[in-house]
Amino acid sequence: MRATTKLLPLAMLAAIPALSPARAADDPLAGYRWQRRVVVALAPTAADPLLSAQRRLFAGLGAAGRERDLALVAATDDTPGGAALRRRFGGEGFVAVLVGKDGGEKLRSASPLGRDALFPLIDAMPMRRDEMARRP
Repeated sequence: MRATTKLLPLAMLAAIPALSPARAADDPLAGYRWQRRVVVALAPTAADPLLSAQRRLFAGLGAAGRERDLALVAATDDTPGGAALRRRFGGEGFVAVLVGKDGGEKLRSASPLGRDALFPLIDAMPMRRDEMARRP
C-alpha cells in the first residue's frame, strides 16, 4: 500500500509536462514569468508603422534594457500568439503593454514605449529596487 501511495504523486508529476504546451499556447507570456519584464506590442498587421517604431525603440534600449531584464514580444492579430495576447489585453489597433515579472500589466499605451516611459516606472518597482540592491 505504501508503494502505491508514493507512485501516485510521481505519476501526477509526470503528467504535468504534458499539459504545458497547451498552457503555453493559451498564455504566450508564461515562459517569461519571474524571468523577464515584457513589452508586448500588438498590432493588426506586421506592416503597422507603430509596431515598427516599437521595434526600433526597443532595439535602442541596449544594455540598459538588458539590465532591467526587458524582452519584446511583438505580435499581430493574425497569428495564434497575437490573437491570444489580444484576448488577454484587449484594445484595438496598436497597443503596447509593459508586463512585470509577476505577469501583471504595469503600463498600457496606444503609442510605442521607449526608455522615458519604461525606465522610471521599472526602476520604481519593488522587485527592481531589490535587484539593484543585490548587484555589486
